Amino acid sequence: MPADFNGYWKMLSNDNFEEYMKALDVNVAVRKIASLLKPDKEIIQDGDHMIIKTGLDDRKCMTCVTWDGDKLLCVQKGEKEGRGWTQWIEGDEMHLVVKLPDSKLELQT
Repeated sequence: MPADFNGYWKMLSNDNFEEYMKALDVNVAVRKIASLLKPDKEIIQDGDHMIIKTGLDDRKCMTCVTWDGDKLLCVQKGEKEGRGWTQWIEGDEMHLVVKLPDSKLELQT
């Protein structure tokens, strides 16, 4: 049985978040607001099917997610090819590392 990611997750820290959004070409107004708000994440999980809502902007992308033990490994197709993340739960906290291959930028929340 995969890990249960269901829930509403509040961002506790967002190191390098503005730089990450800049690398994704998110406009400066949205970056400034998002950096102040620490956007939360809602996950609705039904087995291996997930809907993940982050609420940053209206961007949509196709996502290929695979399990590596209890971690989710993601590669996204959208405006920036090859962006992705690794996400896992420890206790009552979700950890997320986001990467952009061309920028050598890593975001940890």
